[in-house]
Amino acid sequence: MQKKERVIVYVDGFNLYFGIKEAGFNNCKWLDINKLVLDLIKPDQELSGIKYFTSSVSNNPDKQKRQITYIEALETTGIKVYYGHYQKGTIECRRCGNIWANYNEKMTDVNIATQMMIDAFTDQYDIAMLISGDSDLVPPVKEIHAHFPRKRVLIAFPPKRFNNSVSLVAKGYFTIGRKKLADNQFPPEVVKKDGYILHKPIEWT
Repeated sequence: MQKKERVIVYVDGFNLYFGIKEAGFNNCKWLDINKLVLDLIKPDQELSGIKYFTSSVSNNPDKQKRQITYIEALETTGIKVYYGHYQKGTIECRRCGNIWANYNEKMTDVNIATQMMIDAFTDQYDIAMLISGDSDLVPPVKEIHAHFPRKRVLIAFPPKRFNNSVSLVAKGYFTIGRKKLADNQFPPEVVKKDGYILHKPIEWT
């Protein structure tokens, strides 16, 4: 019997979320990533783990609550979450001189690259499936292929996040379509191990 290829999935949380949002798939935000991945991998592959990378929203209490609820739902499926920073900055209008707050996530691409490299060096996967269209991840993908020619980095682009520079360094790529997203949603209520019930945010219906 042929040994199945081990797959670890690395999810760029903000890239996925904003791709879904930009595509107008608002009712697909309550996404069961574990279920989606099991729907994406092939019969000769086996899922070894899913790592989800994000930053904690801090500038909007309502958004923060939705994010926490969603991450807790993801964790019920065994997904491991890695946090970067949500950093406050400012933008100044050159014409009028007005200044307003701007928030950016930091360290997500570094955290993804680090985990992909560590897992390659410790031989944790045969295939790394990267759910992101961030061109900052081109260098680690190239280095993994250069140092581990038998390993493959497969890119699963979120909606509206196709990136040519990323596709060129991948050993295979595709875009996650609306049907795949819609077919792999959490139920409206997700029960945690302690019995607490997580409800799908009303804004995501």
